Amino acid sequence: MDSSQGFSTLRASVQAALVSTTRSVNGLANEDLQFQRTANPSIGSQLDDKSERLLRLASGLLRSAGNATGHKLPALDEADDVDIHWRGIVDVIDSLLEKADTCLDEYTGLIKRKDAPVADPGRAPKRPKSNGDRLNWAMKRANILKPQNAFEKRIDNFDSGPWKPLLTSKPHAKVSLEESLVTFTNPENNTTQYKHPYEKEIVDLQYPQTVYETREPQKYLPVEGTAAIWVDTYEGVLEMLEELKQAKEIALDLEHHDFRTFTGLLSLMQISTREKDWIVDTLVPWRHKLEVLNEVFADPKIVKVLHGAFMDAIWLQRDLGLYVVGLFDTHHACGPLGYPGRSLAFLLKKFVDFDADKKYQLADWRIRPLPQEMLYYARSDTHYLLYIYDMVRNELVENSDRSNPEKDLIGQVVQKSKEVSLLRYENPSYEPETGFGPRGWYNALSKSATLYDSEQFAVYKALHQWRDELARREDESPVFFMTQQVLADVARILPVDKKALWSILDSNARTLKPYLDELFDLVQDAKAKGLNGPKMMDIFRESPSSAAQKGFFGERPAKTVITPDIAVPDIKELKSERSQFWGDIPISTIWDGSAKKLDDQTEIVLPYYQYIQQAAFEDAPAESQKVTKAAAEVEPEAEAEAADREFTLKGSRKRKIEETNDESESDAEEEGSDSEMEDADAEPSDSAEPMAVDDEEEAPQQEAEAEAEVEDEDEAEDEEEASASESKASKKAARAALRQTPEYKAAKAARKAERKKAKQVAERKEKKEAKAALKAAKAAPKEKSQSSASEEKETEDDQTPFDYTKAAPVLHAPKEKTGAGGATSRGRSGKETKAFNPYSKKSGNAPVGAKKVNHVKAGPKSATFKK
Repeated sequence: MDSSQGFSTLRASVQAALVSTTRSVNGLANEDLQFQRTANPSIGSQLDDKSERLLRLASGLLRSAGNATGHKLPALDEADDVDIHWRGIVDVIDSLLEKADTCLDEYTGLIKRKDAPVADPGRAPKRPKSNGDRLNWAMKRANILKPQNAFEKRIDNFDSGPWKPLLTSKPHAKVSLEESLVTFTNPENNTTQYKHPYEKEIVDLQYPQTVYETREPQKYLPVEGTAAIWVDTYEGVLEMLEELKQAKEIALDLEHHDFRTFTGLLSLMQISTREKDWIVDTLVPWRHKLEVLNEVFADPKIVKVLHGAFMDAIWLQRDLGLYVVGLFDTHHACGPLGYPGRSLAFLLKKFVDFDADKKYQLADWRIRPLPQEMLYYARSDTHYLLYIYDMVRNELVENSDRSNPEKDLIGQVVQKSKEVSLLRYENPSYEPETGFGPRGWYNALSKSATLYDSEQFAVYKALHQWRDELARREDESPVFFMTQQVLADVARILPVDKKALWSILDSNARTLKPYLDELFDLVQDAKAKGLNGPKMMDIFRESPSSAAQKGFFGERPAKTVITPDIAVPDIKELKSERSQFWGDIPISTIWDGSAKKLDDQTEIVLPYYQYIQQAAFEDAPAESQKVTKAAAEVEPEAEAEAADREFTLKGSRKRKIEETNDESESDAEEEGSDSEMEDADAEPSDSAEPMAVDDEEEAPQQEAEAEAEVEDEDEAEDEEEASASESKASKKAARAALRQTPEYKAAKAARKAERKKAKQVAERKEKKEAKAALKAAKAAPKEKSQSSASEEKETEDDQTPFDYTKAAPVLHAPKEKTGAGGATSRGRSGKETKAFNPYSKKSGNAPVGAKKVNHVKAGPKSATFKK
């Protein structure tokens, strides 16, 4: 039987098995198994046995498949674990299907199987990349015994008091040790701290003159011809100390470990002179005796060269009681010199052409014996540092002007180095409720995008405090027990049972398994207590100033601000009373000062009707403004009531000018007549043309009619006033008194003159239009005369209602062809207008579309190739 027949038989058998299994699973899913368990206990026990067996088989298969595909899955102990680890199960199945697909393609010959590479006997094999880009896990997280457990002086992680320096003696002191060990109150966190023991010596330090002079750089010794001296005994420390005392400059560097300890461990110290290199083991049980090195470290005559000594200065005093006096930090020299990089690796490449492998920065420096590659890396940090110091010092001195502080580059670097030497170590502590402190939760939550409610926030704080106390007790890093991501997930999800909690702690299951019960009880208790507690945003809403007053930062003393003795002007808040949007409109009477007060506390805000009244007053003619002012002097209440009344503006070409008893309507009509006057005066032809003879003859008669009309209107107004109710008697009296005033009579006469003039202008205009139409009708052809007549009729129709019964049809309007231009239609005026043609190249005055820029050649856009 050939391979194709064998494959066909295998595929048919596998397919039959899969179909049978799928049918069985679907049949079981349709059965009510829970009812069967309740009705027959014996069936329930059998179902449990079968379920456990299937779960074990599935777990074993998934574990084997996971090892083959590179996925790690935990054991499936219960049926609920399938739902918890469903994502991982799907990944394993997908990987299996992809591998099966690839194998089937190779078997059927669809793709070619990749043969194993064969070495070329004539060529040497390439060197494999061992830890090329990534550090070996054994060097990064070594599983060794904690060296701090063997220290003669144990570290107290629960010491919440001020950290006291480890000094037992003070070499090269200007102030004795007893006088130096004094406390002060730190204004930043309101805590009591010890002063820097060598503060006086560092502040008054005068660097050797060689620091400010250019000298020939002394070349470093070749690394291949020399070897670093490993120092792990106290006798070796004393021998090294004697040689260090003879040097003028020494290079210093440290290696630190902080994963398997709470405060951190200074694990290694590298010291180099011009001739030798030492590697000092700082994890020996008698490490406290290394304090003897202060005879060199605190000697102001010896320059200590370090790179990036920000943390090195703190680690030395925290673990070994060592203080650096006379520091020169090459990191701070890179800035004034304008180097593009400031790292030690950059300086090594620039001056030595040495490529430093910085992956060992993450190595576990507690490993003993130290691997050769780690020893070589540690030695290279200080072996070339003194030569680099010579190069950057010479460049700083050459570019410095000692007389100008702004251009004194070497002086700036020395000053910054002093500031680094004055750094102090403080005990890491925080306030559990507020989260403030170097290890508090406040900074972590302020950078988080998750917003916790009261229960989640309470769980988060409780977990953070529990993790901190556990790390202090076991002398481990808090991250070693529970990462920040796991802590946030537990607080956000709030697991309801231990199984759910265990699934969240998957990455930390090995270390937290003994504390699972304690941790679950903690979550439930914190959840119940935080039901009515503060939310996360309730804490962040507090500003730093209010937080300090409420104890978030502690009671801090006020900062002393030194100001020059000059007169400071009184600065007032700039506030505009004019709105950029509304302009000068007073939105409230409080703004314009017209608000009424019932007492000293209550203030009534009224509508801004005064603004509307003022706007109407400003738009009225000058004569009306005088009348309004006179009326305001006679009766203010009558003016207010008249301003509140409604008024209507009636605009029409031939409307009659009516004057009612309402003063506001009279003003509105005057505004309408003024607008007509302005329109009439705006036409030059009317104003420049002299009055016709007919107009002159009819003028006296028109004036008489206008005067009679005005008198009739006044009489009608008097009759309406006489028939008013008795409640308006006072208003009538006020109006009567107003009419007797000279201003009112003058305004009345002015209104009459304006009405006469407006009426005369309108009549002249109509006559002029009629004469022009008559002349045009006589001179034009018959068709044009008909068109002008229709226009005249249309003008008259503007003044009369339109009769829709005589309107021409719109949907079925008659159309006439006019050639290529398109059809024409007859509108309401009888004129033929060209219809819009959307398919023409240019319709009316519409713009022509832009031409194509990218010319596409004609032809097929794609092609199909046959095998």
